[in-house]
Amino acid sequence: GLVRDRDTATPLAHLFLEHYPEVTENEIARIVQTASQRWPLAACTVIHRVGELAADEQIVLVLAASAHRKAAFAAAEFIMDYLKTEAPFWKKETFSDGLERWVEAKQSDTLAKEKWEEQT
Repeated sequence: GLVRDRDTATPLAHLFLEHYPEVTENEIARIVQTASQRWPLAACTVIHRVGELAADEQIVLVLAASAHRKAAFAAAEFIMDYLKTEAPFWKKETFSDGLERWVEAKQSDTLAKEKWEEQT
């Protein structure tokens, strides 16, 4: 995943991600554990950056390995959808004109997560 400039009239200067390390890391581990219970994962790695990131910088990487690629792809998508809605990160955008605003949760991310709940 990348830091996206949301196509506003004023370019994004940077995105700042805040978190409480222990709380956030425990939640990421819980999400991966849940995915491991649904799909036969051989390995999984999640790297989520924090701090100040410029537009188009990498923000998150999810790697999932399984004997079957469909399981790995599904697990990675599940983990990404849950990271966006359940992992405790706070994102603040700063624009080139100095305006700052907190990023609100998107309804589309909630809907993406809910599709997995319907499949249980």
